[in-house]
Amino acid sequence: MPTTNPRPYDEITLSTHEFWAQDTRQRDVAFAELRRDRPVTWQPPAWGSLMEDPEDQGYWAVVRHADVAAVSRANDVFSSAPENGGVMFENAPAQLLEETQSILTMDPPRHKVVRGLVSTAFTPRRIRLIEGQIKAQAAAVVDSFVAEGPRDFVEQVSSRLPLWTISEMIGVPQEDRERLVAGVDDMVGYNDPEYIGDGDPLMTLLTGIGTVHDIAQNLIEARRAHPEDDLMSELVTAEIEGERLTDEDLRSYFTLLAVAGNDTTRNTTSHGMLALLDHPEQRDLLVSDYDRYVPGAIDEFLRWGTPVMTFRRTAMKDVEIGGQQVAAGDKVVMFYSSADRDELVFEDPWTFDITRTPNHHVAFGGGGIHYCLGHHVARAQLRAIFSELLTKAPDLKLGEPEFVVGHFMNAIKRLPVL
Repeated sequence: MPTTNPRPYDEITLSTHEFWAQDTRQRDVAFAELRRDRPVTWQPPAWGSLMEDPEDQGYWAVVRHADVAAVSRANDVFSSAPENGGVMFENAPAQLLEETQSILTMDPPRHKVVRGLVSTAFTPRRIRLIEGQIKAQAAAVVDSFVAEGPRDFVEQVSSRLPLWTISEMIGVPQEDRERLVAGVDDMVGYNDPEYIGDGDPLMTLLTGIGTVHDIAQNLIEARRAHPEDDLMSELVTAEIEGERLTDEDLRSYFTLLAVAGNDTTRNTTSHGMLALLDHPEQRDLLVSDYDRYVPGAIDEFLRWGTPVMTFRRTAMKDVEIGGQQVAAGDKVVMFYSSADRDELVFEDPWTFDITRTPNHHVAFGGGGIHYCLGHHVARAQLRAIFSELLTKAPDLKLGEPEFVVGHFMNAIKRLPVL
């Protein structure tokens, strides 16, 4: 339970719809002041909560890179578990978190066991196969984009490769892939009026979960009966010291893959292409020696776009963060999009620079046991898709992006091709 000691909320509020309806630069005006003067502040409960909690008094906002990293690594102090509130910025039912976020919402020792089981499926042979698939898929996506003609970059490019990769990697049948996209969109866009219409955010989210879980369960049963050369076949038989993943574990991990493995790369692709077009000298540099500059470019795409903007933890004991005394039971929210613009870590953080060294962005997390397991797949996707785009669509021009309004994913809804 949160502490009952009343605290004044900071004069800069990070919890409202109005704040998150602003663009990244506008939001960073507030973040920059907090990073400089008040890196850890007490904030009112978040807009868009999925359940009422009369005990909820607010949360600690952590906006500085060093503090985000400290919270990320202190897994003995800060819990991710559903029974302690999970990792979502807003309040959500524990069962919902368990069904959708797999290892993200596990503390040790359970986290070590399940992550270990999942990791056994990512063998060197599996990684080589995935990378080969990604190169072929990226070529096909961009060939199709060029042949179709201009329409919308998100629809024609950004959304296609991640979905294709995840679907092929785990074994999703072709006939279920569009349904999978619809389910993921419901899960990510439940606070966006266009997605929910006159509906209820929680019901929209639950509908999306139901869709994704149905696809997952059908696949689990099919692969147990008839294994194939895909990730789900390996996951259903993965074993460590006699322990295997349950159907609940498998559905939850499938859901995490479908959202994290799809939406993060999709949005990094959109943000990265926009950044290159807005900074033509950086685009020219990348084209001049792609193999040399692409590793740094990918890290800068990730820092610049920071697809996942927030995650929370719950303090399990009294602790000090950024000069503030945090009590056991308090919610702590890490703002990755602020950490990736921290002036103490990144020189000229609003300068897009593919040669930035070092580039200790937190787009894959701030370190510790929850560092993104699929980061190598994301890097392979970004390397492949930008190689194809810069070669086959050298004259690409994009219009103004339209964003999903929310505080979790830095999501671009539409990006017109001119």
